Amino acid sequence: MLNILFAANASRWSQYQVPLRRAFDAAGLKVTLFTETDAPETVDYIIYAPNGAVSDFTPFTGCKAVLGLWAGVEKIVGNTTLTQPLCRMVDSGLEEGMVEWVTGHVLRHHLGMDAHILHQNGVWEPVAPPLARDRTVAILGLGELGRACAQALAALRFNVLGWSRSPKDVPGVTCLSGEDGLDKALSLAEIVVLLLPQTPETENLLNAARLARLPEGAVIINPGRGPLIDDDALLAALDAGHIGHATLDVFRVEPLPPAHPFWAHPKVTVTPHIASETRPDSASRVIAENIRRGEAGEPFLFLVDRAKGY
Repeated sequence: MLNILFAANASRWSQYQVPLRRAFDAAGLKVTLFTETDAPETVDYIIYAPNGAVSDFTPFTGCKAVLGLWAGVEKIVGNTTLTQPLCRMVDSGLEEGMVEWVTGHVLRHHLGMDAHILHQNGVWEPVAPPLARDRTVAILGLGELGRACAQALAALRFNVLGWSRSPKDVPGVTCLSGEDGLDKALSLAEIVVLLLPQTPETENLLNAARLARLPEGAVIINPGRGPLIDDDALLAALDAGHIGHATLDVFRVEPLPPAHPFWAHPKVTVTPHIASETRPDSASRVIAENIRRGEAGEPFLFLVDRAKGY
């Protein structure tokens, strides 16, 4: 019998309790699942989210792995008390949700939907957008989510550039890497989608200098991490007319404070961190499979590289 601690926000317990038990049963795992314990040394695995109650992992001396419910690990990867293996969440439902959100907003900007929605002024202006094959979209970040979004957009015949810190190969996507590759991607992209992890190397990746490299009128879509963009530099580029619009789902402070200038800016769309949400059913299957692997002595899925930070 395995002891498994659910250490996420208490509000999530009602959503995950049944799917987790169902997934453990399907994987043939005999478990005791609980949300708090007076005997942390007996815990075999921790199901974790940063908004839960656990921040000190020192007492969990018997814990074989910490299994995250979030794709991002920036809030835990530097925790010095965490000596156990850490796995991030890569979930088919999360991936599908991200692809749908990114594709929807790329098409929205590509087709110029905002103009039709906001300017019903009685003026007949039959201006057609270019075809997707004539529109360049850059995806910054080619992990699981970035790769899936890049391939979905390529399937719609967009000219897709994919950039990553290290070389990648994605069918149907022109892959670039390194600083020169980033310069090229930015100089060509009419729409930029940010799907990078938050690390010291990616913070403020889109600063004033890099925003200036984008073509005039370019659109920025950020469902990745808020700190990837220098907020002040973005606002300045929007006000100057160099950046045409920014659709932002993630922010440095969440919820986004009511007084933040993004809310009222005419060239900013704010969505409340909904681009992709972990789905309890599919996430529970990922958790169960990783515990099965741990018990069978097989490598964990989606193991975090502490040196890289993701």
